[in-house]
Amino acid sequence: MVLGALAFKPAPGAGNGILMTSTPAWTTEKPTALLVLADGTVIEGKGIGATGKVTAEVCFNTALTGYQEILTDPSYLGQIVTFTFPHIGNIGANDEDIEDLTPAARHGAVGTIFKADITEPSNYRAAKHLDGWLKARGIIGLSGIDTRALTAWIRENGAPNAVIAHDPNGVFDIETLKAEAKAWSGLVGLDLAKVASSGQSSRWSEKPWVWNEGYEDLTEGDVKYHIVALDYGVKRNILRLFTGLGCKVTVMPATSSADDVLALKPDGIFLSNGPGDPAATGEYAVPVIRTLIDTGIPIFGICLGHQMLGLAVGATTEKMHQGHHGANHPVKDHTTGKVEIVSMNHGFAVASASLPDGVEETHISLFDGTNCGLRLAGKPVFSVQHHPEASPGPQDSHYLFRRFINLVREKKGEAAIPERA
Repeated sequence: MVLGALAFKPAPGAGNGILMTSTPAWTTEKPTALLVLADGTVIEGKGIGATGKVTAEVCFNTALTGYQEILTDPSYLGQIVTFTFPHIGNIGANDEDIEDLTPAARHGAVGTIFKADITEPSNYRAAKHLDGWLKARGIIGLSGIDTRALTAWIRENGAPNAVIAHDPNGVFDIETLKAEAKAWSGLVGLDLAKVASSGQSSRWSEKPWVWNEGYEDLTEGDVKYHIVALDYGVKRNILRLFTGLGCKVTVMPATSSADDVLALKPDGIFLSNGPGDPAATGEYAVPVIRTLIDTGIPIFGICLGHQMLGLAVGATTEKMHQGHHGANHPVKDHTTGKVEIVSMNHGFAVASASLPDGVEETHISLFDGTNCGLRLAGKPVFSVQHHPEASPGPQDSHYLFRRFINLVREKKGEAAIPERA
């Protein structure tokens, strides 16, 4: 089925008939971009960003702001991000709001879908037009469709595999695109951490952003602790929050051995976020994590790092129906009894029922009750599913970095600092 003005059957209870957009003015012209779903549905749109085609999973993100951070989050590698907020690109693009560690490698979302056309930028921090930035990043985009209808379809049917294609001349081999979308095996079983990870060890020194001042570097005189970050697709703002607490950070590739990590004599070890199936990445990462747990060195994991920590202690992970992607997700911290609004980006989750004895569930999603955190009894080891670095998103969970540093301080015989500054 080819849909110009996007049409989908509504979700149960949404009423009768067909949910569709009003026809955009440009649909009288030849479409210059297509989204072809694995079930054969073809959605026509207006091409933006890079040209070409790519096969990936389609998800939706409900954040109102932070599109650059979202599109450069390595956890989105292998995915096409549909923004539910209709106006994306109004504030342009800059070189400060990028999250992947190696932007030249363009680790992040491979495609994106907008409701409205990108307008001229209107923000004092804008350095370039978003369309040009998408081209430079190699991100293929499509605009002009009803993103709410697509979101409703994903909520009902699950995140689909698809091909997104952009040709300024509007020339497409639709049958080939359908075959490619149908043939793609999807994210299950796919190890993308090796792709998103740094190729070699490096030192991170950039501190958190300061309004109208930008970023400053950590000086040697400010260094209190040494953290080794295992990079499965780490985000910059995570590293910045460590340096903001006086940590020298060594970033190491995903495939680093336990001996490689321990040779640096770290005060703490961080397991980063990243893309793909945790079970696939865990084939080489889980044995390393188990060895590191046995050392007694404090360990903190986020997102993919959380999932692989779960695997390392005997739990299982599972593919989610639609995943969690947004900056407005409520999560409850059982250790404090407080509810936080957090940023999330994940399509896999640790199965709560699989957590073994000695592993405590510390956080849960209040949307669907899925696991969002764990800690090991009697060990300085914990992790969370959400993104406490809040880039983009609210800063409710920044305290988790201080919670980790307190484990480091306790190990060194130092007094704790307040979790909330």
